[in-house]
Amino acid sequence: MSCRQCMAGEPVYEVKFDDDADGTVANDIARFLEKTGALAKMTSDAILIRESAVPDFYDFCLDHMSPDRMTYRMDEGAWKPMKEMPQDLRERWVEGVIAEERVVPYAQPIMTAEGDVFGYEVLARFLAQDGRLVSPAEVFAAAKRRNRLYALDRVCRLAAVRSSVHLRGRVFINFIPTSIYSPQHCLRSTTALTRELGLDASRFVFEVVESEHVDDVEHLKSILAYYTEQGFSYALDDVGEGFSTPELLREIKPHYMKLDRSAADGVSSDPEKQKTAGELLRTALQIGAVPLAEGIEREDDYLWLRATGYRLFQGYLWGRPEPVRKIGV
Repeated sequence: MSCRQCMAGEPVYEVKFDDDADGTVANDIARFLEKTGALAKMTSDAILIRESAVPDFYDFCLDHMSPDRMTYRMDEGAWKPMKEMPQDLRERWVEGVIAEERVVPYAQPIMTAEGDVFGYEVLARFLAQDGRLVSPAEVFAAAKRRNRLYALDRVCRLAAVRSSVHLRGRVFINFIPTSIYSPQHCLRSTTALTRELGLDASRFVFEVVESEHVDDVEHLKSILAYYTEQGFSYALDDVGEGFSTPELLREIKPHYMKLDRSAADGVSSDPEKQKTAGELLRTALQIGAVPLAEGIEREDDYLWLRATGYRLFQGYLWGRPEPVRKIGV
């Protein structure tokens, strides 16, 4: 199974008309676009146009139609007012990142309490067409606006799996569960690639990364159950900050609990952070999760967390993320 959300290809804009006069003009536009191959479909109240023709179509709307009474969406995403169309057009560059898989895997070590390398978290970095690095936040924001979050997430996951052949120990890989519709279909490529490369599924830990509230916890559980059935483990990232709450921790019972850097940084001298770190540690141990503290930059914080009972550690104290090809373990 494939869908536009996970595959590269030209996006389609569906434009809806609330004005009869605009609908009449749209019929003329449709006949013209059909001749050029840019028309995807025409319905009684909407026109579906391939993105390559949308800039000229938008300019025409400004001059001859009522854009304030028109709405559009991309690839069956959320409906938006026409005034937002220029922003989507400006962010077309992210389609190139996805289609050409311009992802550079970086890795940061995860350490044991004894000072050994337990594994690595693989982080995605992106290249612009001219070869410069682009901020991950910028890339993901553009993909989200264009309803392409899953496609980008998939490209990153597969690149991380491929890079793992150069790393030793466990490999932690981020994924965005709200971008996944059906785990059996959407995650099939991930499991297939690990088998193709002859990699042991038990090496991989998929981190639940959420920038939005998880409304459908049962759907999230179905995704995590699928990963577990395939032999993978999973972690809850950024616990103690944002939407990775203690309640979600208890609900999904991850194999690893990652304490957010906001609670770890300066914990050795901050009673409130010590309280938070202690409470989350107890919760992790109650549900059988391995407690991992990330964002460690100071030895005093590391020593306090280790003495308190945290078992794994990650942060600049042991090294910044580096391109996987430079690690070459």
